[in-house]
Amino acid sequence: MPTNEAASVSVKAPNPKPSLLKRMTDLVGVENLSLIIALIIMVALITTQTEYFFSPRNLLNIGQNMAVVGLIAVGMTLVIVSQGLDISVGSIAGCASVICAIIVTQMGTVAGGVAGGIAIGLVLGLVNAAIISHLKVNPVVATLATFSAFRGIAFLIAPGGRPVGVLDQGLAYLGSGRVMAFGDFPGIPVAFIILVIVALMGHFIMRYTVFGRSIYSMGGNPAAARLAGINLTRMRFYIYAISGALSGLAGVIVTARTSSGQPASGTQGLELEAITAVFLGGALLAGGKGTVFGTMLAVLLLATLSNGMNLLGIPTFYQLVAKGLLLVLAVAIGQWRLARSEKQQSK
Repeated sequence: MPTNEAASVSVKAPNPKPSLLKRMTDLVGVENLSLIIALIIMVALITTQTEYFFSPRNLLNIGQNMAVVGLIAVGMTLVIVSQGLDISVGSIAGCASVICAIIVTQMGTVAGGVAGGIAIGLVLGLVNAAIISHLKVNPVVATLATFSAFRGIAFLIAPGGRPVGVLDQGLAYLGSGRVMAFGDFPGIPVAFIILVIVALMGHFIMRYTVFGRSIYSMGGNPAAARLAGINLTRMRFYIYAISGALSGLAGVIVTARTSSGQPASGTQGLELEAITAVFLGGALLAGGKGTVFGTMLAVLLLATLSNGMNLLGIPTFYQLVAKGLLLVLAVAIGQWRLARSEKQQSK
């Protein structure tokens, strides 16, 4: 006789809906999400002490103050991801600032001054690449040497080693000009718009081009990158040239904002802030990791920190201490993440 057998049917349970935190982490990454949370906490603390923070003028001032460090940090992201480091960027900006002021003063051409500042930055970046690639000098040692040498050059080309005054409305517009101003809205700073354009270009290059993927390859595993046909020397020249050119553009913005070519004041300490921003943004000292988006979040965090401390009347030297501690913390966290990743891969 036929027998009836009960068929067992297994029903797959629906996948649980991911939490908001998980979705945010997938969208921006854990490092960037940490920066966003830190920024929100910082803003909340500042606003409990001063209502002026959220005024349109103050928020736009933060954007304007991001420009110089942000431009340098975009180039520094490329350098650090490629397993390099450039300590000379502040000195390059100083040289570019003086060159820009001299050209505008003596030749009366803003376009020439801007081009001259960017060009001297590019050339000095190539000098760094040549020392590192052809003389086989460690990037830290090489750019530490050029940090001093380029700063000396800035003082040499500045008459009497003093700031070079320049009064030109066209140049000043790059540093302090605003667009789309209406009513009580003061307008978006031109310098901030320049930063946004450069950052978007940097993000696109790093994420969507062969050049960007090559930077990650040479930083993550130089030997494998070489075997894959990537010319590391040529790449290094491109990377340091871009970093130098952006440092030169930052120097031009300094000249435009201060109406003077600054061999030192206005450009000192830029290297520390840029390096801090890149590491806070998720880059590793060992190279191969980091994003322009993360770097820009970190630049915003640092600019907000400085702005908040200024609003609260906290002395400048406390700001320097805070930024130094942030750099140590960022590098330490990066090294811890790297060690944990290597440990997991070895299992």
